Amino acid sequence: MKKLSLVISFISLTGFGLVTVGAGPAAAQGPAGAGASGSTQQSSDGSSGHSMNPIKWIKKDKDSKNSADTNASRSDIEKRLTPKLQAAGLLPARVTATDACAPFTALNECLAALHASHNLDVDFNCLRAGVTGVHTTADLSGCKMPDGEKAQSLNKAIHTLKPEANAKEQTKNAEQQAKDDLKDAAS
Repeated sequence: MKKLSLVISFISLTGFGLVTVGAGPAAAQGPAGAGASGSTQQSSDGSSGHSMNPIKWIKKDKDSKNSADTNASRSDIEKRLTPKLQAAGLLPARVTATDACAPFTALNECLAALHASHNLDVDFNCLRAGVTGVHTTADLSGCKMPDGEKAQSLNKAIHTLKPEANAKEQTKNAEQQAKDDLKDAAS
């Protein structure tokens, strides 16, 4: 909520030609207070997912328009991927990629989770809940997950659900398979 109000304030002030230097002490500390910068998780591209710098938000939005994961093309790609994923046994016959990937912000993350789930024989609903932090209506009672709805990296979620697996190697393998799927679907 703080981010939203900060963005609205920033946009409204810059729209009228006003520029502010700071947003006050609470916003300067970030969402979790002093020292939170050391605990923010970084995404696979090295950027922090919780930047308080509105310029980075605008840059992300501009970059996402050029990616293959925009809403219109994501829907098309999901439709093309569904039969392939069902044939490979990654999705049940009655489930579409659109349904399975709905909680994910990026299609490649969903595909990597699908592949990791299949490769390790782990329940996809458990892995999806761990990676996205979104608990759907699916039965998660058999899942070994930490309390709360905090999203984890695929690596951590794999380690939580299947500690004996080499989570780092499995994550790398699943991400490569997802990349290959997207490349095939785009052509």
